[in-house]
Amino acid sequence: MAQELPGWARELTEKYYSRTLAMFVLSGNVHDLQPVIRAGRTEYLPLHRFLEQELFSKRDIVIRYDRGGGLTFAHPDMHADFRRNLEGYDSFHGTEYSKGLPRNPDSVLTLIENYLRVRLMDGKKVAIVIDYAETIVPAGDTGGLSAEDRNSLVILKRWAQNPMFLRADATIVLIAENLGELNQGIVQNPGVAAVHIDLPSEADRAEFVRHQLTATPLPAGSDVTPESLAHLGSGLRRVQIQHLLAHAHENRAPLTVKFMSSRKKELIEAESGGLLEFVQSKYDLSYVAGNDAAKQMLRDAAAALRQGRTDVLPMGYVICGPVGTGKTFLTTCFAGEVGIPAVTLKNFRSQWQGQTEGNLEKVLDLLRAMSPIAVIVDEADAQLGDRDNSGDSGVSNRVFAQIAQFMGDTENRGKVIWFLLTCRPDLLPVDLKRQGRAEEHIALFYPESEAERLAMLRAMQKKTGTALESEEVEKTFLAQGRKLSGADIEAILVRSKMRAVLKGEQQVTAEALKAAISDFIPPAYPEEIDTQIRAAVRECTSRSLLPAKYRDAIEPE
Repeated sequence: MAQELPGWARELTEKYYSRTLAMFVLSGNVHDLQPVIRAGRTEYLPLHRFLEQELFSKRDIVIRYDRGGGLTFAHPDMHADFRRNLEGYDSFHGTEYSKGLPRNPDSVLTLIENYLRVRLMDGKKVAIVIDYAETIVPAGDTGGLSAEDRNSLVILKRWAQNPMFLRADATIVLIAENLGELNQGIVQNPGVAAVHIDLPSEADRAEFVRHQLTATPLPAGSDVTPESLAHLGSGLRRVQIQHLLAHAHENRAPLTVKFMSSRKKELIEAESGGLLEFVQSKYDLSYVAGNDAAKQMLRDAAAALRQGRTDVLPMGYVICGPVGTGKTFLTTCFAGEVGIPAVTLKNFRSQWQGQTEGNLEKVLDLLRAMSPIAVIVDEADAQLGDRDNSGDSGVSNRVFAQIAQFMGDTENRGKVIWFLLTCRPDLLPVDLKRQGRAEEHIALFYPESEAERLAMLRAMQKKTGTALESEEVEKTFLAQGRKLSGADIEAILVRSKMRAVLKGEQQVTAEALKAAISDFIPPAYPEEIDTQIRAAVRECTSRSLLPAKYRDAIEPE
């Protein structure tokens, strides 16, 4: 039977049969359906039923507990036996728990512990499943926990190292979606093993879709296949795919690629708690003006990705340069060029203890499941923190370590591509921008030559949908629009277009453009811009990306 179990279940059973562990923490995709193969047929069960009917099917006693639902038992006979034990406990201690169980977890865990000791001495095989364990032993410093939570923590620690539990056939399973929300006194306990349940792979999703379609076939007009559904459903849980298929079947609404893509975006953003936001790019790298060497580098990466050669791709990029050079636009154009989804990593930090680490853990699981994917982190020097941050009980250090470990995992090469955007790459921690993480550093600069400025004007025309009256308008721009960033040029074109619209004209005239340029005052912060340019020059990892005046100034080492 072991070979028919999912990978996480095999890992749990192997660790259990080592006879050195009795307590396990299940995290990750814990609210999904799990596959069960019986007589050559696959069924899908919720996690708690999978544990009861598969992993613990031969146990004499299986108890499930969560703070909201209280105690439940896999079979009525088990419940009756527990009641009889409670009556004996009441007569000895003078309590009345058999008439009504207490609500506070520490008291419930004490009753379970008393019951376990009695039944294990009788040679019974026992399994305890504690769901939503983060509500029983939440993250936080021990001194900041309530007396009830401290008591629960002590009881579970005692169970993890109880020699009687190790000798007997006893298993305690704690279920928490995010390890970061669970008290680290449990997670890091040497008597506890953490087992992660991954989101389903594309092959898993395809098998599940085929299974579901036998019961709920898609209505006429649907343009998806099991294979395309499995591909489009990257990052989704089986239960979410089940809901989409059931909705289409019950409402006789054709399931289309367009609807699936839109709905997936909503589901992923909701699943991440708003921490990931999809970037819908209608542009490709042809829209980017100037910085030709940088564009070619990304075009080469896109070509390799389309060929499936993830082994030649960098783990990530640092995109640096002064404000207004199009760092965000270049990155979204790369995603449009290669046709992979791109997401922006939002602020995942929380004021609540353990929530920040939990948020990040959930985000990283989703990114791994949605590969290949581009992850855009704007203002990365401020967002990702630093190993040396202090004053927040070590949260920043732990967050930094999580991100650095994920970025450095070579299994994600070409699958999760990081784009760290910053005007000040010198403030970005070395641990994140070293080789093996965000290893390619691309520097962008303002257009300087006449050809570069004209190319930028035409790119901004394309982006803003601005029509120029004649080539005379371009000559006016070249004569008047010096030392402007791409963002400045875009702003001037929008103002020129406004003037044309107000006059009832369809195209921007030379007069309108000249007036807009004359009126435009670019934000003045020359010292900061100079600092950002110098930082970008020093940070760039390829000489070919630098303008000649900067490239020639760098002495080879």
